Amino acid sequence: MGQILVGTCSWTDRALVGSGWYPPGRRDAEGRLRHYAERFGVVEVDASYYALPGERNSRLWAERTPDGFVFDVKAFSLLTGHPTRAAMMPDGLPAEPRDPAVLDEVWARFAAGIEPLREAGRLGSVLFQFPPWFRPGQRAQAFLRECAQRTEGWPVAVEFRHPSWWEPGQDEATGALLTRHGLAAVAVDMTQTLPSSVPPVTPVTSPRLSVIRFHGRSTAWGTGSKEDRFRHAYDEAELAEWLPRVRRLAERTEQVHVLFNNCCGDAAVRAAESMTRLLDRDRPAPRLPRARSAPDAPPTPGPGPTPARSSSSSSSRRAAG
Repeated sequence: MGQILVGTCSWTDRALVGSGWYPPGRRDAEGRLRHYAERFGVVEVDASYYALPGERNSRLWAERTPDGFVFDVKAFSLLTGHPTRAAMMPDGLPAEPRDPAVLDEVWARFAAGIEPLREAGRLGSVLFQFPPWFRPGQRAQAFLRECAQRTEGWPVAVEFRHPSWWEPGQDEATGALLTRHGLAAVAVDMTQTLPSSVPPVTPVTSPRLSVIRFHGRSTAWGTGSKEDRFRHAYDEAELAEWLPRVRRLAERTEQVHVLFNNCCGDAAVRAAESMTRLLDRDRPAPRLPRARSAPDAPPTPGPGPTPARSSSSSSSRRAAG
């Protein structure tokens, strides 16, 4: 059984910081991260999508978290084909992904920014979240191939926002494509009532990692404000639907990351806390070894030999969660 790590898609979100979840005395940058890391085993770095990550921050994050804690770092917007603000580009470079020199420089800056996490064993994955207009086809395959080449040796997860990638008739080809490049597929939970809804499939495309991102079930997905798109408070019944799927993924991969992106107030951390409790409650019972007869005892004086005694031992293995 692989390790299951539960967390959220940010620990610095303004709504979370203002919700009161962080206690007094632990509301500065260091205190927040230490408080979070005492409760969860993984967190997603969302800020790296908007601005290139810096080596200093990555080094501080590694120093402020315990062994075993990992960061899933979201790829910079330019690297996934999203619009990128010129102000977020380093050294005045144009936000032009079709310029090979610009692309090479941005890749180099991104790699340098996360290197302290890699060196410290804190890099859980690099998440490539592709936009809704990124559809199956030869251009997309070439893009994924280049991403795989540039990230060789990294743990990489891929989330598609266009539903056609996982629809019947295309899903097997998508799984094979990710498997060929060693990229972990990201499963999603979201409303299933919209044409843009991505189905909640859970393919395994890498033996190292599986990722599930819970986006909430708002019908405003793709429209309105950030709060409108992600406003949802998961109840236990909704989370329990996923327990068998999480367990099956853990049976086939070394590590499963369960991340909550319903980032309105403290909704994400509360959902992560509930999922952790459910996984603990749903932990499989320990298997008892079969009873094995002890060797026959030597004869003792008396009317007959001492009967052989059977012995059994029980062992339990704690599943990570």
